[in-house]
Amino acid sequence: MKLLVIGSGGREHALAWRLAQSPRVQKVYVAPGNAGTALEDGVENLPLTAIEDLLTFALDEPIYATVVGPEVPLAAGVVDAFREKNLRIFGPTQAAAQLESSKDFAKRFMIRHNIPTAKFATFTKAQPAHAYVDAEGAPIVIKADGLAAGKGVVIASSSEEAHAAIDRMLSNKEGERVVIEEFIAGEEASFIVMADGVHALPLPTSQDHKRLLDGDQGPNTGGMGAYSPAPVVTPEIHARVMREIIMPTLAGMTRDGIPYSGFLYAGLMIKPDGTLKVLEFNCRMGDPETQPIMMRLKSDLVALVDAAIDGHLDKIEAEWDRRAALGVVMAAAGYPEDPRKNDAIRGLPKSTEDSHVFHAGTTTRDGKVVTQGGRVLCVTTLGDNVRAAQRRAYEVIDAISFDGMQYRRDIGHRAIGRKT
Repeated sequence: MKLLVIGSGGREHALAWRLAQSPRVQKVYVAPGNAGTALEDGVENLPLTAIEDLLTFALDEPIYATVVGPEVPLAAGVVDAFREKNLRIFGPTQAAAQLESSKDFAKRFMIRHNIPTAKFATFTKAQPAHAYVDAEGAPIVIKADGLAAGKGVVIASSSEEAHAAIDRMLSNKEGERVVIEEFIAGEEASFIVMADGVHALPLPTSQDHKRLLDGDQGPNTGGMGAYSPAPVVTPEIHARVMREIIMPTLAGMTRDGIPYSGFLYAGLMIKPDGTLKVLEFNCRMGDPETQPIMMRLKSDLVALVDAAIDGHLDKIEAEWDRRAALGVVMAAAGYPEDPRKNDAIRGLPKSTEDSHVFHAGTTTRDGKVVTQGGRVLCVTTLGDNVRAAQRRAYEVIDAISFDGMQYRRDIGHRAIGRKT
């Protein structure tokens, strides 16, 4: 069979890599892919991004099934278009993807269906938004309502910072909205499931590092690294997340007339007393969480996708490597504000049983792999525990170089420093 993965990031590289390992798969096409996917055995890049072109290719090839990686094509209705042609595709519809494409939609959904989340208010005009911040005080969280590639959130430690974020996000544009939330202290975790509309198959827990710099300092990014499992999600909390958040979300979407199938990502805040709050929903796997999770997957990913598309996730189990996995993102000079392109990448290693370098912002030029901007690579490794995986990841990183590269040296610090 032939499969199609839509996207070009590290998440899509990891998905394509794992799908290509299925004995049932002849080839995995990645549209548009990156320099890393082009180098994988059994994987081929396609220079396609438009939904119409992807649809034509899937019909002509023919493609057995399609897996959608990023949020933009989901919000644009790629799943709806494929289903109209009776093509197998894994991902939420355009209506269901509003859980990510509109923060306001997601917050109202959670309130309506009693899913725990932070107090919030939505604004389309700057003046009342500023007044709300003045009344609530700081710290406070300002979110752009629409898609922002993981970077549309400002955790404002002062009212001045909050006011600046409001002005930047609204900036007198017609139709722009901001969601302002109370700040909640605690530890974040990523809880991702595969959903078939009714049932959910939980993937291993993970935790990412949003801030650019060591010690969780600097601006928010799309994610500078991740590890799995996340010790903060104890078996008790795992059961509560499924019972109080995931299953009510699927039931609520069905009641609202928009059944949800696809990857569903709940960004959680876990307070010291065990209180759970949903910070956000994403309608796809996280990046960089996908890379460690796919490193740990031992089951055939095609079988899991099939079960999800066919509504049989309750009849399948997934097998996971008992070891921990950790991924460190290597970012381009100038990231996240103004990432630089065209820096040659040197020292890329071959994959081993316990390490794989997943590409994101890369392309080839004159036979060389060069940066294409933003997050460039995710060096992902396995180890008997998070500390061992961390040590291995930084050993691999030591051999890789490109001008202006940035990466954190403390990925996994919360797990390693955790008191048991």
